[in-house]
Amino acid sequence: MQSLIVLFVMSLLVFFMIHVVGDPVDMLVNPESLPDEIERVRRDFGLDQPAYVQYWRFLIGALSGDLGNSYIFGRPALALMAERFPATLELALCSLVIATTIGLPLGIYAGLYPNGWITRIIMSGSILGISIPTFWLGLMMIITFSVFLGWLPVSGRGETASFLGIESSIFTLEGLKHLIMPATNLALFKIAMVIRLSRAGTEEVMRLDFIKFARARGLSPSTIVRFHLLPNILVPIITVIAIEFGTLIAFATVTESIFAWPGLGKLLIDSIINLDRPVVVAYLLFVVTLFLILNLVVDIIYAALDPRVRLDGDN
Repeated sequence: MQSLIVLFVMSLLVFFMIHVVGDPVDMLVNPESLPDEIERVRRDFGLDQPAYVQYWRFLIGALSGDLGNSYIFGRPALALMAERFPATLELALCSLVIATTIGLPLGIYAGLYPNGWITRIIMSGSILGISIPTFWLGLMMIITFSVFLGWLPVSGRGETASFLGIESSIFTLEGLKHLIMPATNLALFKIAMVIRLSRAGTEEVMRLDFIKFARARGLSPSTIVRFHLLPNILVPIITVIAIEFGTLIAFATVTESIFAWPGLGKLLIDSIINLDRPVVVAYLLFVVTLFLILNLVVDIIYAALDPRVRLDGDN
């Protein structure tokens, strides 16, 4: 029930906020068109109706799974998003894998050896990862690896291939070349976040009694890390990463725009520029639904990993 209320309130806010941004008819007709033609286009798209009537029609359609047709493409907004979603999902998954693969070991090392010079380098790098703007880093990567060195392509998704019914660019060499820069650019902030989370968790867990008992029993450092440290620090890290996965999908607009990646973010930017209201509203409602689902999944994962948590509220 709470989720439905959130969706209703967000749809109401988004619809009326996008309604006052501008008139889509200005983007649909020739500036030299006659007033009669402009009025005809306005009637065809239902834009001559009051805002509350337009919202009511949108709400009735949304309840049946129809979020409207794109003004620019003339196709259902959900169909356009379904076409672009695999590219964004692929980019987000690769970024998440990069962030976890690099950030987790570095964070654990920094927590195990907090006073070492390597730790100082790692933490300094994490500060840079948080501080550097995504758009600036993307442009620098294009200039360095595409323009000067010529190692990687500038933009686009590249060639895709199908494996086990899944079509992706990671299955081709050309597709991987196109994927490296946008995935790394999107993952940099997440790498810094995972480093700091895992370092804080490692320092906290290493001070607990059961770690001291494990050392007293003569267990090797690698055994302590694998069987005692990791299970205890992964609970908060996994829950945060699950939420951050939603942000990777929902807010990859800057990276997708810089690298011309044909995903949802690029579609959103193009729709905002062209005042394509149905696509913008559908995208934002998709983001809200995505975060609602991810919060539910995180609660389930947290309860599965931590036996102290019970979903029914029992102690």
